[in-house]
Amino acid sequence: MPFELTDRWVWDSWIADDGDNYHLFYLNAPRSLQNPDLRHRNATIGHAVSVDLRNWTDLGATLERGQPGDFDETATWTGCVVHDGQRWRLYYTGSVFLDPKAHTNIETIGEAVSDDLQAWQKSAGPLLKADKKWYETLQDGTWPEEAWRDPWVYKEADGWHMLITARSRPLQGINQDVRDSGVVGHAVSTDLLSWEAREPLSAPGSGFGHLEVLQPFSLGGRDYVLFSCDRLSLAGRRSDARTGGVWVAPRDSSTGWCSIEQARLLVDESIYAARVVQERDGGMALIGFENDTERGFQGRVSDPLPLAIDNEGWPCVNAQGALTH
Repeated sequence: MPFELTDRWVWDSWIADDGDNYHLFYLNAPRSLQNPDLRHRNATIGHAVSVDLRNWTDLGATLERGQPGDFDETATWTGCVVHDGQRWRLYYTGSVFLDPKAHTNIETIGEAVSDDLQAWQKSAGPLLKADKKWYETLQDGTWPEEAWRDPWVYKEADGWHMLITARSRPLQGINQDVRDSGVVGHAVSTDLLSWEAREPLSAPGSGFGHLEVLQPFSLGGRDYVLFSCDRLSLAGRRSDARTGGVWVAPRDSSTGWCSIEQARLLVDESIYAARVVQERDGGMALIGFENDTERGFQGRVSDPLPLAIDNEGWPCVNAQGALTH
């Protein structure tokens, strides 16, 4: 059954698998706020465990926001968890809102470490900021936030890589639609301790104002990148689309390049901020938060939605007749 709490809204989530249990890390905020739009300013990270991705035991709060002056003084947002061979590392978004009434905020990436996935110790200071050599910052004045969030860390033969929700720096002398600037942000590390921002792994002008909660995955012998973009943040040639939601695009694993211009909608906005997770039987499934626009924000995480390959060779939510492997 979906994961939900009676007294708190739950939305973005990510999973760490220790081999025995799935560990769900989730954003949450008190329902006593009454207006779910206020949840982003009050988000903390919680933790739940399950053996089957369907029946969860909640373990409560795991990471709170920082102190005044910290890079995460307003809220802790979406991230990922990886194991470095000795310890668990939680990479997350720190948010600072600059105005009590406006959406203006600055996002940076931080880190915490743990031996048991339950007790976490934050590392000092922000780990990684948007590099204005390649990426838009708040000073560019084209977007209400300095987008540098949702880190997803994974290992390749040449070291560690991080995908980041980011926006391309405005290019002088080029007539660029400032709304159509969402890109796959990229950073690299050899030791998970120090990180270097690199140029984006996609091109602006692909029809997205932002590409949220990025995740690379493979299915049916092909490589893809998963991301979310709501209808209001679609841009350019996608501006007239009836819905946004969870998207999938081809990815070249040898270079990391993501062909976002070829992106297809995987699930509409009824599910958002979804992640791909491998079930114990080897099948792949999608888990995101339920985003019911008709009944209002529900604040809970969905059951797994099995993934398959459709007749054109693209990932799809499993339907009768679709190939499951």
